Amino acid sequence: MERSTVYFTDFRCKVGTSQLDKLKKLCIAAGIRDIDMDGKFVAIKMHFGELGNLAFLRPNYAKAVADLCKEQGGKPFLTDCNTLYPGSRKNALEHMDCAELNGFNTISTGCHVIIADGLRGTDDVEVPVPNGEYCKTAKIGRAIMDADIFISLTHFKGHEETGFGGALKNIGMGCGSRAGKMDQHKSGKPSIIEELCRSCRRCAKECGSDAISYPESKAVIDYDKCVGCGRCIGACNFDAIENINDSANELLDRKMAEYASAVCHGRPCFHVALVQDISPNCDCHGENDAPILPDIGMFASFDPVALDQACADACLAAEPIRNSQLGDNLAKEGWHCYHDHFKDSNPNIEWKATLEQAEKVGLGTRQYELKRIS
Repeated sequence: MERSTVYFTDFRCKVGTSQLDKLKKLCIAAGIRDIDMDGKFVAIKMHFGELGNLAFLRPNYAKAVADLCKEQGGKPFLTDCNTLYPGSRKNALEHMDCAELNGFNTISTGCHVIIADGLRGTDDVEVPVPNGEYCKTAKIGRAIMDADIFISLTHFKGHEETGFGGALKNIGMGCGSRAGKMDQHKSGKPSIIEELCRSCRRCAKECGSDAISYPESKAVIDYDKCVGCGRCIGACNFDAIENINDSANELLDRKMAEYASAVCHGRPCFHVALVQDISPNCDCHGENDAPILPDIGMFASFDPVALDQACADACLAAEPIRNSQLGDNLAKEGWHCYHDHFKDSNPNIEWKATLEQAEKVGLGTRQYELKRIS
């Protein structure tokens, strides 16, 4: 496969030019105007942020992309699917309230917000996975599959299970209905390390399946209820929860890549990623820790695999921020350095598997040419 082209611009702005101007210029240079949008529905997939989290993308960026679509005659809408875990986005009503509270409305973005898998997260379409090895079909939010054109607008950041949350995660996991998310997560179920458990009960609060209880002083997981989403692992501050299946995160990564392929197959797609506020964990958290790396810039491409690889390479080349999860880990006495900022931030991850599998099923290529836009 030939190298894909990824376009890049940094966040430097001369007086009189805004980052929104640069984002539009980047998208135009990357070819967004080559897509015939006239009279067509355009799904712009993004993350509206959990309440309490402040690292998610500002709605201003969504408006810039939506405006480009409308200039081309498109009918854009912002979309995401409901979550498995408890929080402020587990059903469509709460999800839309969350989006509005975080600034996403028709005035701020110029288009509507549609929760793609419906009120309870059950409105999905079973879509074939081209060349699927782990998933033969994918359960995708109906509104996303009803759209004529698909655009991903991604906040590129760290992630406690997948290493980083880039375009492929925004598409694969983010477009999965609640059943689709369960399908991707069920390869591994966690285990409690009793001697490390502090009985703080935070894991039970985060569990979306009511699978964790405290019959005595330590957490206990009911595996008949557990769906293996891994949310409890990220919730525990004391490393008292681990994956029983050592390959669970790798399987999650590979399934996620295949789900992304199902979403993109057979229609025009375009992908944008902003590498800023690079928090160590997902925007699904009701908080965000300090960034692990400095802001880098904006990337755009027709190839989501090349886009993620370019963003990852830029992050790996950046200097870690000392007062951060990554910086703290690197400063620990006896820390085994992986020379990988994502793995040194969250050691229990295998992020390269996502890109490998996405390339294997034909979604794109990890080989890219980077073109800088001033």
